[in-house]
Amino acid sequence: MKKGILLIMVLVAFLACKNDSKSKESSESVENQEEKTEKQSDGLVLMKGEFVYFADAAVLQTNSNSIYGVVIDDKMHELDKMAQHYKKEPTDYVNVEIRVKIIPKPENEEGWPFRVEIKEILKVDKSQIEDEVIKLGSE
Repeated sequence: MKKGILLIMVLVAFLACKNDSKSKESSESVENQEEKTEKQSDGLVLMKGEFVYFADAAVLQTNSNSIYGVVIDDKMHELDKMAQHYKKEPTDYVNVEIRVKIIPKPENEEGWPFRVEIKEILKVDKSQIEDEVIKLGSE
């Protein structure tokens, strides 16, 4: 009888520890994903990263090194207009904080697997990364 009770207690303790490790793993994976907005019910995601628009291509690289194509629409052009104040060269990145809708890329098009459609622009700032660019030319 005592062995049966001891066995049940060990199993309960084991299962409790197993569930605890799963919840830790799932909370860590959520932290690694893009941050959710405060308004979680609207389906939008808060993304922070570097944005560039050049030659009819718009790209967002997040802080977790994920890269997304950006849907070119009025909101994207509004963001690009705001970004012009922080750029020295047309190919410079700017730091942005935006709320987006993530959509899969159409199968018949090239590019990254997911695109983002900008719904709200929260912050635009100069990129902290200073790339060394060598320019060729005569002065």
